[in-house]
Amino acid sequence: MALREKLDEDLKSAMRAKDSLRMNTVRALKSAVKYREIELMKPLDDAGILGVMATEIKRRRDSVEQYRAGNRADLADKEEAEIKILQEFLPQQLTPAEVEAKVVEAIAKVGAQGPKDMGAVMKALLPEVQGRADGKVVSELVKQRLAGR
Repeated sequence: MALREKLDEDLKSAMRAKDSLRMNTVRALKSAVKYREIELMKPLDDAGILGVMATEIKRRRDSVEQYRAGNRADLADKEEAEIKILQEFLPQQLTPAEVEAKVVEAIAKVGAQGPKDMGAVMKALLPEVQGRADGKVVSELVKQRLAGR
C-alpha cells in the first residue's frame, strides 16, 4: 500500500474512532504534503512524502525543546504524542550499527579524504537512509568519521 493511501486510511479510521489527536496530526501531515506538491508543481512519491514527514518530525522536536524551555509541559507532551503518531508511518528504522556501516560504505564509495568531502558523502548517503535514520545523527557520524581521517 502506498504511503498516501495509508495516510488516507489512517485518517478515516481516526475519524471513526473520534481520535482527535491522531486525526489532527494526519490532517496536518496531509496538508504539509499538499503544500510541498504545490511548491514543486508535481505530485510527491513515497520518498517525497517521507521527506515531508521527516521535516514535520524535526519541526515538532524543535517545538518540544522550546516548550520545555518555556515551562509548557502540556504543549510539549502534545507535540511528543504527535511525533509518535508520525513515526508510525516511517519505515523500519536503522540500528546505530547499520547507520555506521552505511556511513563507512558511503565514505569509501565517494573516496572522501577529510571534512571538506562531507557534502559529497551526505549526497551519496541520504537516499539510502532518508526516513530510516535521523539526519542529524547521520551528519554527526559522517563528521566524526571524516575528522578522524
